[in-house]
Amino acid sequence: MKAMPWNWTCLLSHLLMVGMGSSTLLTRQPAPLSQKQRSFVTFRGEPAEGFNHLVVDERTGHIYLGAVNRIYKLSSDLKVLVTHETGPDEDNPKCYPPRIVQTCNEPLTTTNNVNKMLLIDYKENRLIACGSLYQGICKLLRLEDLFKLGEPYHKKEHYLSGVNESGSVFGVIVSYSNLDDKLFIATAVDGKPEYFPTISSRKLTKNSEADGMFAYVFHDEFVASMIKIPSDTFTIIPDFDIYYVYGFSSGNFVYFLTLQPEMVSPPGSTTKEQVYTSKLVRLCKEDTAFNSYVEVPIGCERSGVEYRLLQAAYLSKAGAVLGRTLGVHPDDDLLFTVFSKGQKRKMKSLDESALCIFILKQINDRIKERLQSCYRGEGTLDLAWLKVKDIPCSSALLTIDDNFCGLDMNAPLGVSDMVRGIPVFTEDRDRMTSVIAYVYKNHSLAFVGTKSGKLKKSFGTGPQGGITQEWTGVEGDPPGANIASQEQMLCVYLQCSSHKAISDQRVQPLLCCFLNVPGNSS
Repeated sequence: MKAMPWNWTCLLSHLLMVGMGSSTLLTRQPAPLSQKQRSFVTFRGEPAEGFNHLVVDERTGHIYLGAVNRIYKLSSDLKVLVTHETGPDEDNPKCYPPRIVQTCNEPLTTTNNVNKMLLIDYKENRLIACGSLYQGICKLLRLEDLFKLGEPYHKKEHYLSGVNESGSVFGVIVSYSNLDDKLFIATAVDGKPEYFPTISSRKLTKNSEADGMFAYVFHDEFVASMIKIPSDTFTIIPDFDIYYVYGFSSGNFVYFLTLQPEMVSPPGSTTKEQVYTSKLVRLCKEDTAFNSYVEVPIGCERSGVEYRLLQAAYLSKAGAVLGRTLGVHPDDDLLFTVFSKGQKRKMKSLDESALCIFILKQINDRIKERLQSCYRGEGTLDLAWLKVKDIPCSSALLTIDDNFCGLDMNAPLGVSDMVRGIPVFTEDRDRMTSVIAYVYKNHSLAFVGTKSGKLKKSFGTGPQGGITQEWTGVEGDPPGANIASQEQMLCVYLQCSSHKAISDQRVQPLLCCFLNVPGNSS
């Protein structure tokens, strides 16, 4: 096999070195990067500024970075091209509607604007940047220079999320050639279901200042393009919420991966305890009434150990080599996922973790089987958080194929049996927290980030896969990664503990982008 050099640049807010090495395949031990090959490019961000999200323009290679109080546009070699300030400003999370709409009686304080969602709208050449200020309003910025094209805020539909945490909102754009696009939004509601639907589809109008921007795709007195968490749910689980981990579209569907609390009875016990279940949520792109809503539990197991707490996910293709191993087509969609051990600790996950692969078609086949059985009148809707009580399935004579989008009966629907992923490898000490994957010369490559700031590469992912190379950065928690595969550029960012570099103990962000991403060819 031929090794390719890693050429990379790093962006960080305090001067740190990063290295350069080779991607020679090893069978057992990861290959450390040579100390003699270190090179770096630095960028100093604003003090105490955290990085929240990044997207890479697939056409130009430009990087858009959502940070606290700022949006950056960077060149592919991490030169700052332009910035756009988003905060701080006077606010109070209890102000609903926000003070920019009507006077708020709550005390106002200077508040940072945490970037919660960053999407590229390729059709209209604009960036959708949503923050934590003013109940989650969004700016629409021109890609070229980050000029503000619009900032709708005067309707309740413009307030997307009241949660102040980064990563609490996920969006998926569905594009059309001759119609306005749609934006599917999924968000935690933080105990405010009366203000925010947990999942909805919105209009993306061509005019960034149009009155209908972010309006629900459909809304009348009885039905709308949304799902809200019923207030009755909070009487059973007071702190109930749906935490969204990842979102994507494939074929005729939009998918979100979630963590949800549930009350279960342990074996041999009559009392119930709260656990967290990882679930995949699926909706038809064209379903305006959300009758197609289905959710299915997912997890992973290896050597008798259950990995049930979803940490991260990424959609990729199988590629020819892995496709042969899994018995699927090279262009079939795979979900690369990271789970931590157990079900009980959402906020303090155990360090034991696993990288697992799901074949998306197998998940869809399981959903189709469940739909067919429910429309034969078998079982209940199995969606405790939404229906609170068991509702039996109703029988109907109809054909349910791969693209069935539901009726105003037997919906929304839950699948009770868990779909298990294929374990690739496990890590017992340094919890994996992020993942990306792509196909290089017919081979499927996966990169995972860990709690301690390591970036690991797996070549030949599959049941016999393993770590072939490891890059050690600094201590931190890598909250995300992104890739523009046609540019062969991989970007991963870390939230780094700064005590190794400076004395004031503040958290400093680090972004690394690898150019000419390594791969192995036979």
